[in-house]
Amino acid sequence: MRPAARVQSAIEILDNVIEAAATGGPPADRILAEWFRGHRFAGSKDRRAIRDLVYDAIRACGPVPESGRAAMLRLVESGLLPEDLFDGSDYGPAPIAKGEGAAKCGVAPDWLVARLAASEIAGPEADALLERAPLDLRVNALKASRASIQLPFEAVETDAPQGLRLPPGSPIEQDAAWRDGLVEVQDTGSQLACIAAGVEQGETVLDLCAGAGGKSLHLAAIMKNAGRIVASDIDRTRLSRLAPRAERAGATMIETRLLDPKKELEALSDIAGQVDHVFVDAPCSGTGTWRRKPEARWRLTPERLAAFSATQDMLLDLAARLVRPGGKLHFVTCSLLDEEGADRAAAFLARHQDWSAQPIDLPSGRARGVGRRLTPYHDGTDGFFIAGFVSP
Repeated sequence: MRPAARVQSAIEILDNVIEAAATGGPPADRILAEWFRGHRFAGSKDRRAIRDLVYDAIRACGPVPESGRAAMLRLVESGLLPEDLFDGSDYGPAPIAKGEGAAKCGVAPDWLVARLAASEIAGPEADALLERAPLDLRVNALKASRASIQLPFEAVETDAPQGLRLPPGSPIEQDAAWRDGLVEVQDTGSQLACIAAGVEQGETVLDLCAGAGGKSLHLAAIMKNAGRIVASDIDRTRLSRLAPRAERAGATMIETRLLDPKKELEALSDIAGQVDHVFVDAPCSGTGTWRRKPEARWRLTPERLAAFSATQDMLLDLAARLVRPGGKLHFVTCSLLDEEGADRAAAFLARHQDWSAQPIDLPSGRARGVGRRLTPYHDGTDGFFIAGFVSP
């Protein structure tokens, strides 16, 4: 494909990304994958170039662009794309009309920029949210150690005891270490959130919002496969991915449990009041993951943010009913907004005044309320808020 044709292809894909953001459609990576399946004439270099154009344009635009063309013109105005590629040639974009405007630049829509600033995420802290993320791995301690693992990629150690960092885009899934369960893809911040929980061998642990089970696998490794982990979620598709992952990792202590929305306690009644440790990795806005999913900031609204906060309160209250006396509860969100972090932790303690906050001891992050916050700018990780509580 000629460079101009790549630009036009990126514009078409961006139109689909913008529509999906408005309608709750698929994320950008799935839209790209589907486009590539339908355009098999695009070679590997074409696919890489188009992907880079799409994500560069998404990162360059703050508010939702009016169109894919306006988003691509933002790259032209930023000096990141030559204007002469808009040449009107076959399969290329039409020439730029006089007065034709580009999409607005920025970190996010204005209302969200204000919310971030209120949570002290501004300037370099905010700009870092849109940088390209590295590829972080966790060496699976059930099968290997960081000192012994051999990978065909340049890797550096991270602050997590079993963490390694590879260059962005490293094809780790083609390597035997991944296929054999010696390593898992997991951001260092996510690894540190699991370590902060302080789970121990022999405990009964509930991963309340397990999703596809990445944190359950890490907790099993920390516990050296001794004890019981109940991994629960309301999403059948995501939860179904855990069993093959656990088999590959050699994690034999994990059981899955599908929950019905608003009937979670009923499905967990057999362990209510008996769990040593409830781990709540709650659904959230994902503001801490924009390096990987930059279009997510176009999907968020004030109403959706309020709904996430309400869900987090509900999950914390549910978790409190499941913990045994003297047991622990850990709350994690991949958000940098206080209303999904420090504010939720403070509200939990206000509702449960006989509970106490547990200090979070980590080599990274800074104190935020009664918890700890990790940010891409200061810690080189995804953004996370982590708090711990102890039952009376």
